[in-house]
Amino acid sequence: MGLTVLLVPGREEVALTAAALERLRALGVTNVAVVRDQQSVGLVLEGWAFDPARSAGDALTAVSADGEARTLYPVVEMAVSAAPNGGGTT
Repeated sequence: MGLTVLLVPGREEVALTAAALERLRALGVTNVAVVRDQQSVGLVLEGWAFDPARSAGDALTAVSADGEARTLYPVVEMAVSAAPNGGGTT
């Protein structure tokens, strides 16, 4: 599954238009989460057919026409096990 985060600084909100959502769908995005803190709004884009290495720039253009957003890519992805230290079951 492809995943990327677009950070849009200095915005209180991000409006995803129907055209932007259609473009994201065409790029393979199936899920969008909106996150924010006091400085930025972020969009977490993911989808089985979404290839961030190939399409993150197009996704950025779809949601931020002014080009001020930044793109973050996953560096490490891992599962966290509920098994106790030393193996065995709980």
